[in-house]
Amino acid sequence: MDRIGHNGGPTMEPGAAWRRHCWQAARAALVPTLPLEVLRTRVRRAKDLGLDYKTYASVRAATGHDVVAFLFSSNALRLRPHQVELPPDRAERLFGVVACDRVALVQGRIDGGAVLAANPGLLDRVGRAPLALAGFREAGGALRLILGKVPGDRVVLIGDMTLEQAWCAAGRLGYYLPAERYFAAVS
Repeated sequence: MDRIGHNGGPTMEPGAAWRRHCWQAARAALVPTLPLEVLRTRVRRAKDLGLDYKTYASVRAATGHDVVAFLFSSNALRLRPHQVELPPDRAERLFGVVACDRVALVQGRIDGGAVLAANPGLLDRVGRAPLALAGFREAGGALRLILGKVPGDRVVLIGDMTLEQAWCAAGRLGYYLPAERYFAAVS
């Protein structure tokens, strides 16, 4: 039974939506006052990840965390069953990534072991991508298996198809970045 004066609306207990609102308001208030050294550190980190600062800032704003791993779809890496060596532009970008796991998600008949052997020093590991017709839960489970103990909200998925974008939600990953944006020249 409602108390006298209660309007019948939702309770005012702080729930997830309220905490999210508070976090976003605090974050918005903090952004203009970030110390210069913090900004310099983040610019350097963006460069280490092979991202332009605007993209890196978007990832940080969306997740609240730094990036600890990249998941690259085989489509984004331009891998094929008969072509497991990364194209020169892809290899150059992955070679420059510092202090971040680089994981390839291979699909179809692409041999993950051959991909890893053909690209020494460019990929940290290779896993099997979720099947094209996999359900949401199955796709999420496949991605969690590949990531192991890495927190999903600190992972950026770099893909090249709309289907791959759905993996981001299924695996509770932090951010989706189209391949053409990631592999474009850093300004």
